[in-house]
Amino acid sequence: MNLAELGLFLQSRRARITPAEVGLVSGPRRRVPGLRRDEVAQLAGASVDYYIELERGRGAQPSAQMLAALGRALRLDADEHEHLFRLAGRPAPPAHVSHVPPAMLALLDRLATTPARIITDLHETLVQNRLATALLGPPGRGSFLLRWFEEPGTRDVYPADDHPHHSKVLVQDLRAAVARRGHDEPSREMIARLREASDEFAALWDTGDVAVRRGERKRIVHAELGVVEIHCQNLFSEDGRQRLQFFTAPPGSPAVGQLELLGVIGVQDLVERPEPRSTVG
Repeated sequence: MNLAELGLFLQSRRARITPAEVGLVSGPRRRVPGLRRDEVAQLAGASVDYYIELERGRGAQPSAQMLAALGRALRLDADEHEHLFRLAGRPAPPAHVSHVPPAMLALLDRLATTPARIITDLHETLVQNRLATALLGPPGRGSFLLRWFEEPGTRDVYPADDHPHHSKVLVQDLRAAVARRGHDEPSREMIARLREASDEFAALWDTGDVAVRRGERKRIVHAELGVVEIHCQNLFSEDGRQRLQFFTAPPGSPAVGQLELLGVIGVQDLVERPEPRSTVG
């Protein structure tokens, strides 16, 4: 672990990125050509004081989750991503686990007026924009698919009548992902865990049905807006292990006005919620 070198590396990566590249507005009085420390902290979901200490080469060893978030905020490529982990004394995870291709992040940044996020093929949210947080709530821990079958409250984000449909398509999509992964250890462990935890999952899995979840119409229950009926579309990474998921309103539908209002509401209501809603899969 070399925290001093880590701090210098973070500074150099921050200096090369313009606000426009990450969807931020560049004001006329900026004193630095790249991002400010507070902007990197915001993008990574860290406190400003914590990030400043990292750049100064001080503080505790950052977690793997924080390093992955910093890598996405600073638009690191695969080699830089691995270097970041090594400087922090952490083993670098496989690239597909937490590293998001810069091109996919750049596309996400340009969807500032559309709820959008990037998830893995096992339905783990890696990064999402402000409107996605306002619509879906903060990202839940781990895989949404696991929570769907293990934590009943997760399903409240959809109307009860839609639950059987979502159970079916989640399992079908998982079967396709497992085959694409070559039945690797994480996917095998997920299947075993779900078969043990949920009779519903086991019955659906035993059908052998398979279908990649590319896009569909969804009804999402929102605390302020009511039921929002929108299109959900997915753009896949080259290896299929990540997808950019974005939500749009059908033309002329009530969702057009609801999403416009969502941009006004933003994430203010989330501050007052005692428990964050589980995000959609």
